[in-house]
Parts: sequence; C-alpha cells; structure tokens
Amino acid sequence: MKRIFQFITAIAIVAPVAISATSEPSSQTEHVSPFACNALALSPEVRKRHFEELGPALLKLKRSTRELPDRYEFELPADNRTYQLLTEWAFQERLCCPFLDIGLRFDRESGPLWLRLTGRPGTKQFIKEEFEVANSR
Repeated sequence: MKRIFQFITAIAIVAPVAISATSEPSSQTEHVSPFACNALALSPEVRKRHFEELGPALLKLKRSTRELPDRYEFELPADNRTYQLLTEWAFQERLCCPFLDIGLRFDRESGPLWLRLTGRPGTKQFIKEEFEVANSR
C-alpha cells in the first residue's frame, strides 16, 4: 500500500511537469463558421422535419420575444411536449448553424421555458433576418 501511495504521489508531481514540457502552443487558428444555414448538414428526412414541422410548431408555441443587446430570447410553454420539440430542434440547429450559441432555461416557480440564441458579433442580425423570413411563411 505504501508503494502505491508513493507511485501515485510521484505521478502527481512529475506528470504536470512532463505535460507542460511537451506541450506546444497551438499554431492552429480556431475555425469560424460563416453566417449561413448549412441545411445539407441534415439528412433529407431530418431536414424536412426540422424546417417543415419542428420550426413551425415552435413558432406557434412562442409566447414572447426578448431582444437584448447581443441575443434574442424566446419564451415558450414549460411543458414536456414543448421541451422535447425544442431539444430536438436545438440538436439539429447546432448542426446546420454551428455558429450559434443555443441555451435553454426554465425560470423558477413554474416559470416559462426560454430559448436563448446568441453568438459572436453579427449573430444577432442573422437571427433577426432568419426569424423575419420564418414569420413571413
């Protein structure tokens, strides 16, 4: 048991030094996705459901919209059916629009469910234009 403890202690001391000695600063730049929906990131069946079923269903369920300086938040009913639709939509949306930061939040005291969409500068304008198109259908 004493040897195991000594071995673990030695690893705890030596490993961080060995890792930092072999680590090199990354010369790769971070990939930045364009502000465009890549609908081909979804299979034809998923794409059809995403754009023709889930999106329209969620738009009908939307109770209100909050426009904040760097994002939009959409209020939805905090029920199981809406949450399931929203999480399915969010998992698909992050594939076709990888530049989005997507957040889901339940407010306390049985409050509403909120969908938050944000991202790097320019994302808010993209969201605004996409929702104007979606609402005009």
